[in-house]
Amino acid sequence: MAGTYSAVPSPVSKTSVTVAGILTTVHGLEELQQGGTEVACLWLLNPRQQSQASMEPIAASIINDWNRHLTTPREDQQSLGLIAISFDQRNHGSREVDKMANEAWRAGNEKHAQDMLGIYHGTSLDTSQLITYMPSYVFPRSERTIINHMVLGVSLGGHAAWHCIVHDPRIKTAVIVIGCPDYAALMSDRARLSKLVSWTQSDGSRFFGSEDFPPSLIEAVERFDPAGLFLGSPVSRQSSKYDEVPKGEEKQRLSNLMKALDGKRILSMAGGADKLVPYSCCQPFHQWLQRATQPGGWFGGKVAFEDVVFDGIGHEMSPEMGIKASQFISDSLKLLLEEVSKRSSKI
Repeated sequence: MAGTYSAVPSPVSKTSVTVAGILTTVHGLEELQQGGTEVACLWLLNPRQQSQASMEPIAASIINDWNRHLTTPREDQQSLGLIAISFDQRNHGSREVDKMANEAWRAGNEKHAQDMLGIYHGTSLDTSQLITYMPSYVFPRSERTIINHMVLGVSLGGHAAWHCIVHDPRIKTAVIVIGCPDYAALMSDRARLSKLVSWTQSDGSRFFGSEDFPPSLIEAVERFDPAGLFLGSPVSRQSSKYDEVPKGEEKQRLSNLMKALDGKRILSMAGGADKLVPYSCCQPFHQWLQRATQPGGWFGGKVAFEDVVFDGIGHEMSPEMGIKASQFISDSLKLLLEEVSKRSSKI
């Protein structure tokens, strides 16, 4: 179980809104500046075994930072408001229906692999659903327009944030805190440490396709998980796959998939001493993505991907991570604000 950083920022307003049976909290509505009509929205996704309440300090800190930036705008600069929205991940907080489903193999949950992927993939779908319908609840008279969506997730929420940024074109910025884009690598490592029979009897070669990680789950990984989507089945994937430069039809396939990330900004933060979600499980895909998107890389689009490891930090969102997250969100908003100002000057 992860912890979010313990900073105690000045509180911001909270408004409860129920959308399609999901209890959400909208942070910062009352702090929006008068006269401004354009708003960015930050979606906050909580860690495993925690609720949306754990994300409140993050919402307050980031909103306060941005609002301080807006207190001294240039005369030619447009206003851009910021709200944050949190809701309980599936089977968490107000949505919990089976406590065991949130546990790992070591705690006795034999369906850990199925449960965890299903929960956070479902949360990413919930985020997209809420993006569609939330404006009609918070701005029913269309008095403001949400022009940009961002996502920040911690641990389980970080896994979900990867799904959000890859699969929803409306989400332009993602901050992944101690989350992993390679579910197969993470679960394989966890199966080894948990000494599952499917792992120990075959040295891991029969783990994928066993009852602990069934074939239908492999298919889900290939369809939805970033590493599975881009690099294929964990059954046939060799370590060299991460280092290959794609060519021919494979390059075309990957280029089409990578268009989903074109123009987006991603910050991934990991703890160097994290044993639950080790950086070693994330690093191969991170390096693959960096090589693809760096200047001169095989993908011609523009993706800003920042990969930061905090030495000595375990499975937690440290204060330093909180500061870095706020800076990254603020930088994203400043870029958006420049676009808004340019657009307005042309009218």
